[in-house]
Amino acid sequence: MKTTLISVAELAALPSDEVLIVDCRKDLADPAKGRREYLAGHLPGAVYAELDADLSDLSRQREGLGRHPLPSAAAFADVLGRWGWRPGLQVVAYDAANGALAAARLWWLMRHAGERAVAVLDGGFAAWQAAGLPLETAEPRRAATTVAVQFDPAMVVLDHGTLHAAPAPLLLDARAAPRYRGDTEPLDPVAGHVPGALNRPFADNLAADGRFKSAAELRHEFLALLGPRVPSEVVNMCGSGVTACHNLLAMEHAGLAGSRLYAPSWSGWVSDRSRPAASGDE
Repeated sequence: MKTTLISVAELAALPSDEVLIVDCRKDLADPAKGRREYLAGHLPGAVYAELDADLSDLSRQREGLGRHPLPSAAAFADVLGRWGWRPGLQVVAYDAANGALAAARLWWLMRHAGERAVAVLDGGFAAWQAAGLPLETAEPRRAATTVAVQFDPAMVVLDHGTLHAAPAPLLLDARAAPRYRGDTEPLDPVAGHVPGALNRPFADNLAADGRFKSAAELRHEFLALLGPRVPSEVVNMCGSGVTACHNLLAMEHAGLAGSRLYAPSWSGWVSDRSRPAASGDE
């Protein structure tokens, strides 16, 4: 059972009936691009996950829950059933950003639903291609299943006030440094970050070859950020609750389990303009 990352070689060796592979490619600037790329060529047997429709519930955006509100447990169960998933079946997610959009989001949602047999393909689609392994264009025909899942409310923060309620958690922002500082903001109406949040860009989880850093290196880096705090005191955020899951995955791989996701993230925080926004490195 793989619970955080899986290598290309490990995935290629798995019998097809022992794994559900999910293509999560997504381009926020071109919402239809991910599916076009999937149809042009994907890992054999892979189903496609649409971030906006399968891993989010965009109908809840007006509730202050950010640009990618979480789906309900019932809606997510329906998606899993459509893919032919059954409890205990190994799930492997991949995208073109080594987990950032939105393979790590699927990884976290499965964890949120109590399932541990889920991993992200280390190196993503590019690593599979680089290995010279086959692709296919046909959509697989998988028998639908009927499943029910329950989400663990202890894993997620939805109430904005929790971020500054005593004892306040340690907030880690996974966005790139220019967005965290407020130098630029391409997606949301206000630039900056939640006061008190520290910046841990998700790209810092990756080595020069595009794969995740070693568990030991990740552990060292995250512990330096945490200081005296323990993982259960950490809340991860980003722009809309997607790339924050990359940090959650990295922490889990490093043996630092127990942090939470601030699902509305920055887009949810700034839905109320009366909430403060910090800028720079403060």
